Amino acid sequence: MILLILAFLGGVLTILSPCILPVLPFVFARADRPFARNGLPMLIGMALTFALVATLAAVGGGWAVRANQYGRYIALAVLAVLGVTLLSSHFAEWISRPFVKLGNRLSAHSDAQTDSPWSAAGLGVATGLLWAPCAGPILGLLLTGAALKGASVQTTLLLLTYAGGAAASLALALVIGGRVFSLMKRSLGAGEWVRRALGVLVLCGVVAIALGVDTGLLTRVSLASTSGVEQKLIDSVRPAPVATAPAPRAGDALPVEGEFPSLTGATQWFNSAPLSPESLHGKVVLIDFWTYSCINCIRSLPYVNAWAQKYRDHGLVVIGVHSPEFAFEKDPANVAKAIKDFGISYPVAVDSNYAIWQAFNNEYWPADYVVDAHGQIRAHHFGEGDYAGSEDVIRRLLTDAGYQDLPSGYVQPGASGAEAIGSGDASRSPETYVGYGRGANFAGGQIAHDDSWNYHTPDTLQINQWSFNGNWTVHEQNATLDKSGGSIVYRFRGRDLHLVMGPGESGKPVHFRVTLDGKAPGADHGSDTDADGNGTITAQRLYQLVRQSQGTGERVFEITFLDPDVRAYAFTFG
Repeated sequence: MILLILAFLGGVLTILSPCILPVLPFVFARADRPFARNGLPMLIGMALTFALVATLAAVGGGWAVRANQYGRYIALAVLAVLGVTLLSSHFAEWISRPFVKLGNRLSAHSDAQTDSPWSAAGLGVATGLLWAPCAGPILGLLLTGAALKGASVQTTLLLLTYAGGAAASLALALVIGGRVFSLMKRSLGAGEWVRRALGVLVLCGVVAIALGVDTGLLTRVSLASTSGVEQKLIDSVRPAPVATAPAPRAGDALPVEGEFPSLTGATQWFNSAPLSPESLHGKVVLIDFWTYSCINCIRSLPYVNAWAQKYRDHGLVVIGVHSPEFAFEKDPANVAKAIKDFGISYPVAVDSNYAIWQAFNNEYWPADYVVDAHGQIRAHHFGEGDYAGSEDVIRRLLTDAGYQDLPSGYVQPGASGAEAIGSGDASRSPETYVGYGRGANFAGGQIAHDDSWNYHTPDTLQINQWSFNGNWTVHEQNATLDKSGGSIVYRFRGRDLHLVMGPGESGKPVHFRVTLDGKAPGADHGSDTDADGNGTITAQRLYQLVRQSQGTGERVFEITFLDPDVRAYAFTFG
């Protein structure tokens, strides 16, 4: 119920979004007409189309985005025709004839009507197509849930509720607008001029949307953004993160945390035929949720790999469950390459549909669940660290299952590069997403959503602030460089700096150069750069760009791309 209320309020607040402004004139154009024949069909058409586009975005990925762009083109054509009808009564009469006839035929009215609810519904469809890209954080939260947990009746209900909130705000605008227009007509007798003025506003709105002003300039000059209000609503109902439970002390009983869920949701298996809880009965099983661009997962993989090799002949089966964070991590070829690069020899279940993730009710990368020989989950650990405690749990469950002569001591992987253990610096910069979906601490003004823009980094950045230079198009999950020579600047603190990135649609390698405080990194270069700061992007993955040889102090990092068509996703630090 709370989520439904949140979704409805989010839809209501959407009308205050700056990119909605060009859409409002043609909504007000019907404010003085009968609500049942004009306003209501338009609102229904808008709400259903909005929900449909949002649903497609949740389940269809990039295809839905492209289809939505085509829908915008169609909607712009519809709105342009509407604007001309408001300017010219003769053109309006001519263009409305087929809609009037169709509406009369379908509604079984014998007398001719001056307008049709079907044409109003068609206008609502156009409104919904244009309204969908203006959604804020609340709709983003709903779509993220749909992507993680799959399409469901609950997801559809939430999207319809969100659309209902948007329709309710439009209905209120129609009621208020109708009274205003009636007053203007009675006092000034200027109905025709009002109609023509609305026509001009509609055509101006069409031009604004076609030029991207609705998501670019209007977003920048807006003095009243709803994103902060929506984010507070989200934060008020979002559950607090679950703290990691410490490993049980020696002698403490291990609790039963649940039954071993099914693994049938895996879309593919590597290094093994498909496994099941039944086939693993009598074995101790370690389930490790990971994704190959996650730095925390990368740093924990050497330990998971070492446990798999150390105890594989003593009753332990390790299963890596690869649940992607970014879209490119769903590509089986990318996962296969990562498995090879990290030297993973244990079975890996590809969980691109998040079925296993959902079965475990998991929320973290990395996350480890230890299952005993009877198929019961007995312990878990979220995040990095406490590797000795986790190995103690594995050994206890192996002993309880009757396995003897276990190898002694704790694993010491001694990993290097990005896999090396973190610095432990609690003051290091936080994980920072470059896409607008979860972006934070951007210092270069407002970000234009899905619209190319020329950005400039401020002269001074505060700690943990970052910005673009050059022409970038920022998407929900990533930012794409449109012209060579663009850069990203970040004032960070930490021993290591990593950036998840990859080539764009062309797939061509991208050369880059890194500087620290305006100079070549020298001894502070990362494993994917040389001392002069040079490097090449050849695949979509995490790149280690900085490893400070001494200390974890504050530095100004800049990466300049010498080629265009690169995609940047997220910064992480160590």
